[in-house]
Amino acid sequence: MGNASALSPQARETALQQLGTPGNEVDVLVVGGGITGAGAALDAVTRGLTVGLLEQRDLASGTSSRSSKLVHGGLRYLEMMDFGLVREALTERGLLLTKLAPHLVKPVPFLYPLTHRGWERGYVGAGLALYDTMARVGGHDAGLPRHRHLTRKGVARVAPDFKAERLAGAIQYWDAQVDDARLVLTVARTAAQHGAHIATRTKVTGFLREGERVIGVRARDLETGRDLEIRARVVVNAAGVWTDEIQGLVGGRGSLHVKASKGIHIVVPRDRIRSESGFIVRTETSVLFVIPWGRHWIIGTTDTAWDLDRAHPAASRADIDYVLEHVNRILREPLDHEDVEGVYAGLRPLLSGESEPTSRISREHTVVTPVPGLVMIAGGKLTTYRVMARDAVDAASHSLRSGGSPMVRDSITDRVPLVGADGYETRANQRVMLARRSGLHLARIDHLLGRYGGRIDDVLDLVADRPELSAPLAGAEDYLAAEVVHAVTHEGARHLDDVLVRRTRISIETFDRGVGAAPEAARLIGELLGWTEERLAAEVDHYRRRVAAERQSQKMMTDQEADEARVSLPDLI
Repeated sequence: MGNASALSPQARETALQQLGTPGNEVDVLVVGGGITGAGAALDAVTRGLTVGLLEQRDLASGTSSRSSKLVHGGLRYLEMMDFGLVREALTERGLLLTKLAPHLVKPVPFLYPLTHRGWERGYVGAGLALYDTMARVGGHDAGLPRHRHLTRKGVARVAPDFKAERLAGAIQYWDAQVDDARLVLTVARTAAQHGAHIATRTKVTGFLREGERVIGVRARDLETGRDLEIRARVVVNAAGVWTDEIQGLVGGRGSLHVKASKGIHIVVPRDRIRSESGFIVRTETSVLFVIPWGRHWIIGTTDTAWDLDRAHPAASRADIDYVLEHVNRILREPLDHEDVEGVYAGLRPLLSGESEPTSRISREHTVVTPVPGLVMIAGGKLTTYRVMARDAVDAASHSLRSGGSPMVRDSITDRVPLVGADGYETRANQRVMLARRSGLHLARIDHLLGRYGGRIDDVLDLVADRPELSAPLAGAEDYLAAEVVHAVTHEGARHLDDVLVRRTRISIETFDRGVGAAPEAARLIGELLGWTEERLAAEVDHYRRRVAAERQSQKMMTDQEADEARVSLPDLI
């Protein structure tokens, strides 16, 4: 379909024009551009429905860019005897690895350390054997290696910096990981490829009603200030931790109440921990993951209630100390604050329980229809986004039928490859040829294949047309200048933040948090979006002040102090 998936500046304008034209109506309008909203848009459009999606900031700007970046079955749910949730998640993991997004989702090994002799090895081993078996029975084990038992010496060989002498051994098992923001973007691009209208920087300000029935929304284009009325036969609210606020716009009617649970992660260079495997360690309240991430490690997470600013949750000094303290218990060479390249904090949207601590509230999702024409979905987790989306659109189809529409077809997203999946294996096999033809190092081609898959030619064509874009981005040499341009022309980036924080991971993968890369990246973006010198300078200044505010918040000991430091910097419009 050529570049129908490209989320270009013109594609945004076209989407807003189509959605806001009087007399036009879509079957399904999705509110929220995280993984659930993007998934719902893709599910609906591939069933033959007309679809729009509105996001008030950037795609994946909330929870969906701030996770542990794992696609996994959930061992902790297995221990809670929630076999159905584990089986469902393992099936989704397999689909993503093999069919839907093999270019984005990759296997990753973990060590589960054993501290007790005898009973623990049998207990954990039985659980992991069940985990592997459930994946195989689902038919989507993706060829991942089965778990294996390691002695103390085996642990020392695999992970020399792990305090193996304090262990009774370990069990190595396999799960998968993904750049969560890139997954959201790719799902949204796939929806656009099939005809969905995607509009970011567009805020829902109210609902349109006909009697009790919701028939659309009032929205504002935050870039121009223009107000729109967008009509839809069904509105799907997938606003995550903002669910209660959207529910309030319809008079507070509904049965979903979402708690926000804060989880923070730190990023450290790969050479700070010698290990061929990630590991997972129990803490008093949750689990700690140490996750390989290219030339880095991601370490987290926490699980604490959060009732402050939801757009920019802040990691406090106490949060970072907690993660460092727990990871240092298992490392020979302790980490300290000087080792931390990046920090990010995200909010999990958890369905409220009966006074349960947030670490125990189920991650399962719920779909409700509080009033005719409005579907709301909340809860769930990244791995099972496709199931959540399917359930939301199933509920929307019931609402459509009640409004006199014909039967809506069943979901087919288990058979719809995401943008970049088609052609990925062929292009991966041609990696040497691509390197020779483009003049790029083979490692650069592998990097691009892991981000763009079979659409790597979109980036290589930019390099061919403008050879200067083959240079590494100044201040962030892991990325090419061409990737910044591609982020604007194909991936919907509208601000410097969008590129440094979500289209790339420069903000957490460099010790200066991307400040050094900001001027060149802003210049490349500004050339495409027509920025004046004043606007370009404002974008760079805002990014620098964003980093300064985050650093300041991370020195504060309490959530309240950290929040005050972080929200001192308002967003750019």
